[in-house]
Parts: sequence; C-alpha cells; structure tokens
Amino acid sequence: MNLPVVLIGPMGAGKSRVGARLAREVGAPFVDTDQRLVERYGPIEEIFEREGEEYFRIIEREVVAEALREEAVVALGGGAVLHPDTQDDLEPLAVVLLRVDAEAVAPRLVGGNRPLLAEGGIERWRSILAARLPVYEAVADLDIDTSRRPVARIVAEITGRLGERA
Repeated sequence: MNLPVVLIGPMGAGKSRVGARLAREVGAPFVDTDQRLVERYGPIEEIFEREGEEYFRIIEREVVAEALREEAVVALGGGAVLHPDTQDDLEPLAVVLLRVDAEAVAPRLVGGNRPLLAEGGIERWRSILAARLPVYEAVADLDIDTSRRPVARIVAEITGRLGERA
C-alpha cells in the first residue's frame, strides 16, 4: 500500500480508531494530527478559547503539512481539509472519507471536548457536516460509512480497495 494514506471526515466518524488499526494492519506509523497539535500547543478547546479559530487553523495547517510528508497513516481533524493548501497536498495521495450518520455519531460525541460543538450539539454537527461535505467528497478517493460497522471490517475494506489501486 502506498503511503501516506489519509483519513478525512466529520467529527466522530472514527478517524482515530480506524487510523490506528489501519496503521497496525499495514505496519506503518499512525499520525493523528489533532493529537500531534495537542502535544505541541495544548488542548484544542483551550486554543480556541485563548486564540480563536483563525489561529487554530494556522497551527493546524503547519501540523498537517508536516504529517502529509510522512510514510504513515494520517488522520486529519475534521476541518483540516478546508485549507486550500491542504487540498492541494492531498491531490496525489490516497484519501479515504469516513462517513457517519447523525444517529450513530450522537453517542460518540457525548462528553467530548469539541469546541465547535460546545453550543448546538448534534444540530451543529449536522450544519458543520453540510458545509464541509462538498470538500470531503472532492478530495476523497474512497468513501466508507462507519456508522454501524466494526473497525476491523472498515480496515479490511480500506486495505482491499487501496490494494487494488496500488
């Protein structure tokens, strides 16, 4: 499988869980850009509170650009694909859109620290998804629904379909 493989999609779609399992399956490192950003700059919700979303997107872009140069499975934060430079960087790479429906994602979001969902909950999630979906679909090579499927089956589908393209 050609690396990097990049996972994109809305909050709660399973990018981190699927990415970690996929990386183990193919023997590659796993990079969660949100986690890397937290390690360097602190909790995302604090960055939003202290500096605002604009600053967050600047440092997110820096972390994403670095990760996309690595031979790894890379999970991007939900909004990372909105940056035009990131869209350009994704063009030659294998990009997998992980989808999830609102009914399946609602329990996954409970108790999380997601600044964009602080007010509005699942309706805010739907609104964010509607705004981002055209970009997700434009940059994705594969489109996989994670709503009611075990991680192992999702990973098998990704490896099978990307293996066909190699």
